Amino acid sequence: MSEPTQKYSISMPRDIAEAARARSGPSGLSAYVTAAVARQIERDNLNELIAVAEAEHGPITDEEIRETRELLTRAREEQSGEGTDHRSVV
Repeated sequence: MSEPTQKYSISMPRDIAEAARARSGPSGLSAYVTAAVARQIERDNLNELIAVAEAEHGPITDEEIRETRELLTRAREEQSGEGTDHRSVV
């Protein structure tokens, strides 16, 4: 169940407001702005989590990022069937 809504008044640059209105589609500007704010809150929460983890374990190295990207790429390939051997095993 969704939380009840409340009306707010915000200010933003006209060009951003018009671009948002143009992209908001049938759901309307309020839904578009709500989704954008929700995404920003998720990013802020993730950044806080990263800061805590890095404070405890040190920063993530470029090598760790590269290894993780390779692992994710292999997993996606296996899920899509690209990285698997389709020969029958007898």
